[in-house]
Amino acid sequence: MTRLIATFGGVGLLRPAPGTWGSIVGLGLGVLLHMAGGFWLLVVATFVVTAVGYWAVAAEVGDSADDPSEFVIDEVAGPWVALWPVSFGAMMMGAEITALYPGLITAFLAFRAFDILKPGPVGWADQQHGAFGIMADDIIAGWLAAMIVALFAVLAHLAMA
Repeated sequence: MTRLIATFGGVGLLRPAPGTWGSIVGLGLGVLLHMAGGFWLLVVATFVVTAVGYWAVAAEVGDSADDPSEFVIDEVAGPWVALWPVSFGAMMMGAEITALYPGLITAFLAFRAFDILKPGPVGWADQQHGAFGIMADDIIAGWLAAMIVALFAVLAHLAMA
């Protein structure tokens, strides 16, 4: 069961680039969660998936420094954090989340950039051992991506004003 959770139902076994596949599937599922229950469901689901993912990854790797590429539960939780500004904006505007597709694209691209390049706090978290390091780098990448999404939304609205 823990392996199934850590690989997000086997998505992490897709090749090439399992992290990208995990992010794509995660983003799509995040959009569906928003459609099903709005921003607050996405927030709760993010915390639940992060906690369950931490538990599953900890059971699989212990205190090892390994970050198996097939473990993509972190690539699901991180993009959900990056989606929060888009989901919140859609809720506040009463709009369909898909209408904010530039934000969806920005969330995905910014998350993947932070996850791959691992600047600053993302790199620090990636150096930590065990489930904390595996999960934390992607959650931090999600927060940084969320800030980029929010910044781009502000700039886009200013440009349209």
